Amino acid sequence: MKFLRLLISSFLLTLPFSQLCFAQKSIVVSSTTSTEQSGLFNYLLPIYEKTSGTQVKVIAVGTGQALDIGRRGDADVVFVHDRVAEEKFLSEGYSKKRFDVMYNDFVLVGPENDPAKITQTNSIQKSLELIYSKKSNFISRGDKSGTHAAELRYWKDAHVEPNSQKDQWYKETGSGMGSSLNTASAMDAYILTDRGTWISFKNRGQLKLLVQGDPKLFNQYGVMLVNPDKYSHIKKEDGQTFIDWLISPLGQKTIAAYQINGEQLFFPNAKP
Repeated sequence: MKFLRLLISSFLLTLPFSQLCFAQKSIVVSSTTSTEQSGLFNYLLPIYEKTSGTQVKVIAVGTGQALDIGRRGDADVVFVHDRVAEEKFLSEGYSKKRFDVMYNDFVLVGPENDPAKITQTNSIQKSLELIYSKKSNFISRGDKSGTHAAELRYWKDAHVEPNSQKDQWYKETGSGMGSSLNTASAMDAYILTDRGTWISFKNRGQLKLLVQGDPKLFNQYGVMLVNPDKYSHIKKEDGQTFIDWLISPLGQKTIAAYQINGEQLFFPNAKP
């Protein structure tokens, strides 16, 4: 009898926790690696989860992969940074509306001794022309991410078509921003990166920020709900609630408050 009472008491004590676990709502967000590796999500999501009661599960990959995850219906929300690819996602009917959330910029970093002498210019186009002319080592993500897409546009503007199969100076990692920066650091190579990941990156070695400020380096982030008309399992209400919070005054203020060593990593610019 005593054992039975103990068993019942144990069951009653664990019941509220079990009910809470089963009752907790959750959504899946496929997003670019920069939002995770910059530390933004580690800062942002606990605040949102505390206020909403909804857990946000993040799949952090390159923007191209993040959008493909949305195309398969394996995420409720996509949060990425390649406007051209996002517009294509919309035109294909995988989402009904896109929202601006925030921006930062891309920067070009490289060896402190700057063998291509790119610090002589603040033009991304001219910088890449100089790197190409000197055949200085350059690391590309090569992963169809938003950063990779931007890099390819900049090479095109410079009238250069680098090929990792033929050009020994140009190497593709096929990995995220943090891993690619590690490779660049190890090889004393140039690399294009988003500012947020660069600020949070610890293993810089001899790498220095060399080129910034060109208007072409503007880096906009957008968020979209995956179309529930295509996939009935999409959590429409919870996903839209997350989007609404991101673009709300509170969400925008929270994004702006995220800093590392006094530097702001992302700048909110959602439209009212």
